[in-house]
Amino acid sequence: MKSSSRNRKPKVIVVMPAYNAAQTLEKTYRDIPKKVVDKIILVDDVSKDDTVKVAKRLGLKTIVHIQNKGYGGNQKTCYIEALKDGADVVVMLHPDYQYDSRLIPEMIAPILNGHADFVLGSRMLGEGALRGGMPFYKYVSNKVLTFLENECFGKHYSELHTGFRAYSRKLLTTIPFTLNSDDFVFDTEVIAQVEMFKFASSEIPVPTRYFKEASSINFVRSSIYGLATLKVMAQFLLHKWGIRKYAKFTKTLPEVLSPFYAAQIKKGGKR
Repeated sequence: MKSSSRNRKPKVIVVMPAYNAAQTLEKTYRDIPKKVVDKIILVDDVSKDDTVKVAKRLGLKTIVHIQNKGYGGNQKTCYIEALKDGADVVVMLHPDYQYDSRLIPEMIAPILNGHADFVLGSRMLGEGALRGGMPFYKYVSNKVLTFLENECFGKHYSELHTGFRAYSRKLLTTIPFTLNSDDFVFDTEVIAQVEMFKFASSEIPVPTRYFKEASSINFVRSSIYGLATLKVMAQFLLHKWGIRKYAKFTKTLPEVLSPFYAAQIKKGGKR
């Protein structure tokens, strides 16, 4: 990865989209390798617990939404704030301790060495998701959806439904992620945009942690998410085949942002 200045170290920012993460946030934070991470930003989506209090005690930059915006809406704020703060690499990490934050150096390595702009932490590689406690129905639905998405995108990912991801600044300042859903399918739309804009991607194995305090959506929400994922795949193919065009696959981020935020992000990239 080429930074804007040859003499400076690329700035790595971890963003945490948080909702009711008070019991797990500190454990997640403690495992983050501070030597490679320059800043941590937590965006709270109107938690009912002490997430904000814990985040401020830990000294994290904390953004609190006025009203609940959903998982996708939370990520939009995360990425805008990271770009404004001059991030060269952005790592999205759930603060629920489900993913091993000690693996951040491995996550960002393909971006720093210029081999990828997008890295996924896959629970399907390595020791296996079931051994880590992933519910069987989630495991099956994850594998089926990933298989279908691989067929759609022409890829060979082992998992496309992970909450541990890393992005280059170039990617996040190109794809119009603000046009995506505010719900969970935001993640799938980002992957479709990564493929449509032809960014290089990679994945590394990460262990799975499922326990009572870890965030998880129920069967009904999982089903809705699955259907929404199928819809995104259909939109991707329709756009690719020229049958119907979608702005989220053609416009770039500067084209869909307000001039104020576009200027703030541009300023952040010139530090």
